[in-house]
Parts: sequence; C-alpha cells; structure tokens
Amino acid sequence: MSWDWEKLKEQQQAKRPVGIPPQFNELANKLKEIKFPGAPMVVLVLLALYLGSSAFYTIGVDEVGVIQRFGKYVRTTEPGLNFKLPVGIEHVTKVKVRRVYKEEFGFIGEQNSSDKGRFQQRGDENDVSSMLTGDLNVALVPWIVQYRIKDPYNYLFKVHENRRLLMDMSEAAMRLVVGDRSVNEVISKREEIAIEARNILQQEMDNAESGINIVTIEMKRTNVPGPVQPSFNEVNQATQEKEKTIYQAKEEYNKAIPTARGEAERTIRVAEGYALDRVNRAQGDASRFQAMFTEYEKAKDITKRRLYLEMMNSLFPKISNKIIIDSDQKNLLPLLNLDRMQGEKK
Repeated sequence: MSWDWEKLKEQQQAKRPVGIPPQFNELANKLKEIKFPGAPMVVLVLLALYLGSSAFYTIGVDEVGVIQRFGKYVRTTEPGLNFKLPVGIEHVTKVKVRRVYKEEFGFIGEQNSSDKGRFQQRGDENDVSSMLTGDLNVALVPWIVQYRIKDPYNYLFKVHENRRLLMDMSEAAMRLVVGDRSVNEVISKREEIAIEARNILQQEMDNAESGINIVTIEMKRTNVPGPVQPSFNEVNQATQEKEKTIYQAKEEYNKAIPTARGEAERTIRVAEGYALDRVNRAQGDASRFQAMFTEYEKAKDITKRRLYLEMMNSLFPKISNKIIIDSDQKNLLPLLNLDRMQGEKK
C-alpha cells in the first residue's frame, strides 16, 4: 500500500488545534521564502565588526596582558589600549601583577575544602597549624602568606596549579623552621620565624620558576593545644618566677659589686696619695738637709751657732717659770719666788 505523504500532512494540519505555535521547520521554511536585499553584505559587515572588536583590548594599570598565538606565547603587553590578531588566532590573558594575594593557614572556622586557604576544621586531627617543635612539643602555629605575581610567563606556563604549589611549599617551610626551635621560642620569636620562613619559601618558589614573589609572612598568635594549655601556663608561670628571681639577684649584684669596687678603689687611691705624700715629704726633708749640710760645710761655726740660736728661739717660748743664768756667774743673789709662796699660803 503506497502512502500519500502530501495528503497526510494536510490532514495533520487540519487536525492541529488552534493556539499551538508552528514548528521550527515550518518557521525555517517561511524564512527561506523571505528575500532580504543585500543579506551577504550585512553578514560581512557584522563579521568585520566582530573581528575588529576582538582585535583591540585594554589592559588595566595593575595588570599586564600575555598574548598567545595558536596557544604559543609570543609577547607581553603593558597597560593601555593594545592590538592583537582577531579571536581564533591570538588570545590575551590578563594577569594582575600589582595585586597582593593572600593565603591563610590554620585559622579556626567552618570553611570547607574549596574555600581560600587551609583552615583548621573543628575536631580535625590533621590541622595544618599543628606542628612538632624541636623539643618534641606540639604548637598551634597559624600564619598568613602575602604574595604578588612578578613573572607572568612563568606563572602561567611553567607551573601547573601555582596556588597549590604555594600552599604546599609554605606549609613545608613553616614546619622546617618550627622544627628547629623550642616551643617557647616559637611563641616568643614569631617575627624571627616569619622572616626565616619567608626566605626559605621564596627560594623554593624561585627554584620552581613559579613567577611568585613572597611579600611577607605574618605570624598570628601561637599557642599550644587546648588539653595541655593549663599545664603549659603553669610551666610558663614557674619560668617567669625563675627569671624574676634571677633578675632580682642580678640587680642586687649590680648594686653591691660596684659599691664594693668603688670603695676598694677609693681606699687604694687614699693609700697611694698618703704614700706619695710621705715620699715627697721625705724627699723634701732630705733635700733641705742636704742643702743645709752643704752650707754647713762652707762655714761650720756660723752655721752651728745659727742652728743653736734657732733652736733656742723655738724652745724658750715653750718654757715657763724658768730662769736661766750663765754657769760661770758667781755671787748670785737668790730670787724670791713670789708665785710659789702665794700658792703655798693658799
């Protein structure tokens, strides 16, 4: 039995209810029947506008453009209006080289694994901030890494998943630095640890040709796990009391020792001054005697008489109630000692 397709289509169209829109193929047939004057020209103009708009692009002041031609790197363009070959031939990738990116490690939160940074999950035993110190203690060390893209070419083409590399190397560098120090040093010397970790991380990123420049590593509040916090506080308190006692002893030492040294120095200086005075006086007396002896040798009688008279002159004022006469004097009348007689009557 042969089918009459034209008759069947007419029957289906007659049976189609009112209000149902025509099918796509019907619309296409109707559009084919419409004749647009200059349709190829319009298509060419639209195509030219599209290709022209894809050839010009603008780079922001904080970024650069990396141009690829059929997937191969050809050049890097600076901020401003630039030109490239149309889409399909050259492709531009904009890289923000002045923007400071941030990665956070070890912060307590409800973040999931897809969020930025590596966060401590509540009850997570594999917390990234839990680190073993050099004295075999566990410390919670959260930190922040800030970085820039310094080489767009290396950043885009040399390393796959730069952010993953940065996070892994940052954790490795921090664990390496913390593992060389005691828990007290990790808590008290955060700035020193941050500087050393940054240097190690930058060296590793340069070796990997990642094109990333580490701006800074900021250490947050370092502590010990919660279950051992009370015991750790007691140890710290005992250590502080020990240091306080040592400082007080050193203070007393610094007071007593300089005082004793000053007193000893003063005594030595007084003794030295006394010895110098005695020596100078002895030398002066010897020089004076030597000069006098020289003069005595020149005129013995005159010098002897002068010495005698000088001696008597200094001696007589010290003698009271004495009468001195010549030993050769005769027929001396006795002198009445009235002062003595008055004393006896009393």
